[in-house]
Amino acid sequence: MNQDMSILTLVLNASLLVQAVMLLLVLISLACWTTIFRKLLQIRAERHATEKFESDFWKDRDLGGLYLQLRDGKRSAGSLAKIFEAGMGEFLRTRQQKPADLNGMLDASRRAMRAAFQRELDHLERGISLLASAGSVSPYIGLFGTVWGIMNSFRGLANVQQATLAAVAPGIAEALVATAIGLFAAIPAVVAYNRFAHDIDRLATRFESFVEEFSNILQRQAK
Repeated sequence: MNQDMSILTLVLNASLLVQAVMLLLVLISLACWTTIFRKLLQIRAERHATEKFESDFWKDRDLGGLYLQLRDGKRSAGSLAKIFEAGMGEFLRTRQQKPADLNGMLDASRRAMRAAFQRELDHLERGISLLASAGSVSPYIGLFGTVWGIMNSFRGLANVQQATLAAVAPGIAEALVATAIGLFAAIPAVVAYNRFAHDIDRLATRFESFVEEFSNILQRQAK
């Protein structure tokens, strides 16, 4: 009589510990896919907002008017717009307090932009550490379930008089399912983490370039 070796049957017939490992891996996979879709939309929206703000900034060049629109909420603000708003706002406040201190105005503006830059970068990077952890740990969790299942299979041979491949094949197949689920959770997480890290690095480079360019503009206008 042929044994049913479907994936569902193998999962249902696995030992309780191996089933718990599989469930954990499924939950990790769901969390990773949720993070992947959320970060995909977030980074895409951030890239679009950055391109739009850069276009408006270099086309308009009315820094005061642009700042007022952002401050009053009349214009949607991405990360780059928030960096600009922080730097411009600090520059204007310092100029009112110390109008003759050009270096003080520029230093205060740069510090405010750096702080805003770090906040926005932290916001963009939030969640991708889960992908890195899942990509690193999931294969080992699956391997643990596999080793445990194979140990149970060979332990069961002690109760039979004749050991055959048919006797151990189902147990080994059940155990290997845990490794397969672990790889299924790990591979997309690693690919997505590398892609998101690359995209965030490119955005961070654009933010840093803007901070330097905007500081130079403020320096010229303040003289």
